[in-house]
Amino acid sequence: MVEEIDRVEEEDSNFLPCQSWQITPDPIVIRGIGNLTFGLNSRFSSEFPCSLKGKLAPEEFQDTMDRINFVLQRNIHSHLRWLICGLIFCCCSMGISLWPVIYLNKGVSLNLYLTISAVKETLEQENQLLYNKLGFNWKLSRRPVENTENLTEYVLLIETLAKIPLSVPD
Repeated sequence: MVEEIDRVEEEDSNFLPCQSWQITPDPIVIRGIGNLTFGLNSRFSSEFPCSLKGKLAPEEFQDTMDRINFVLQRNIHSHLRWLICGLIFCCCSMGISLWPVIYLNKGVSLNLYLTISAVKETLEQENQLLYNKLGFNWKLSRRPVENTENLTEYVLLIETLAKIPLSVPD
């Protein structure tokens, strides 16, 4: 009988009874609803996702979306200005010189980079102030547009952070 007990202990030595596997749910995707300019929408939907009910207050979600949309509104209008200026320069030179358009295109890409950086910075502030404490993490991510393979767009992802099990020893 002692041999059986020893054998059972030897077989189960690799198994930890407190070990548990956590499955994190898929992130919530919030797509843009405004005009699409260079892959970035001018607005994001502020409709409260059903999967966040009971986990997050709708007012907090609305405040975050208002902040993000304000950053986009402040920066996207300058994208359109650069595009219109490029078209005017191209038309004025009757298409002979494309240099102003190429130069202005660099300004557009720089402005797009600054807009994306501003949105990411806003999301980081929101994560640090509120969402990481609630177990969420917001990210700006580039995803393919539905029904097409060649086009990509920026979307907001709300990821659920894995909770640290308190019953497991260090």
